[in-house]
Amino acid sequence: MAERPLDLAWMRVFEAVGRLGSLTAAAAELKLSQPAVSYAVRQLEGQIGAPLLARGHRGSALTPSGRLLFRAVQGAVTEIDGATREIRSLNRRPIVRLFTDYGFASLWMMPRVAAFRSVCPEAEVHIVASSAAEPGGAEGVDIAVLFGLRSDFPTSATQLYAERVVPVCSPAFAAVHRLGDDPRALTRTPLLHLDSTPHPRWFTWRDWLAATGVERSPGPGDLSLNTYGLVVQAAIADQGLALGWSGLVDGALADGSLVAVGPPLTRTESGYFMVEASARSATARILARFIAEEAGRAASVGSGPAA
Repeated sequence: MAERPLDLAWMRVFEAVGRLGSLTAAAAELKLSQPAVSYAVRQLEGQIGAPLLARGHRGSALTPSGRLLFRAVQGAVTEIDGATREIRSLNRRPIVRLFTDYGFASLWMMPRVAAFRSVCPEAEVHIVASSAAEPGGAEGVDIAVLFGLRSDFPTSATQLYAERVVPVCSPAFAAVHRLGDDPRALTRTPLLHLDSTPHPRWFTWRDWLAATGVERSPGPGDLSLNTYGLVVQAAIADQGLALGWSGLVDGALADGSLVAVGPPLTRTESGYFMVEASARSATARILARFIAEEAGRAASVGSGPAA
């Protein structure tokens, strides 16, 4: 809501004329025409029955009657404007802005919004998600949850999840392709890839295959998608194997939409970090504490990609 003053009609006109000593200056401040201001003052003089202004070539001076009324009006206008600002601030919902990537926003934060509302019902959370959420992208927001290395963030940043991935797919896909814990079985199935830069900050299938000693060339059934939410949706829809990040696929593993079908790969110095603005509101502090506590509830520590 714009910070506009409450309409006090003649009181505000007369207060501006008396304070500025000019009908023209008062008209400019109030965004009125000079004749309109002059008319309002003449109407007020008619109601009171006494001249309030001594008009001259260099402006308008208050008469004794005008000074008496001006003192009362100026105090009233100041007090009313102060009360109006206070009422509006009481009715304004506190806003907290969270900046993160699409994966964290859709798979981690959105399922927890209702829980945060129960903790802080008066707050309004604005989630700003970006497919290019970089470690340095925390400017202009209250809280940023970003993926990267420990060295990418200030020492005050809180690591929510270390990077831990495990191959996941739907139960039906695992049954059809007879997938178990043997990594070699994964070489015969389509893989779901997250489109990324030539040097991604997070694990890829190439990293996982190299770490497990499995050789595999890209297959004709492989599928690349540009956001991690789509990768997870494709895995649930029986389209292939995805790398599942602890923290982002925990809910799908818990409800059985996805199953883990291979050994995990972990990198403790990488993961999701929470960066808080230096000037934090009380609501931002509550949200930051909520995010940290929710992340701490996880049985295993993990993280996900910034897309």
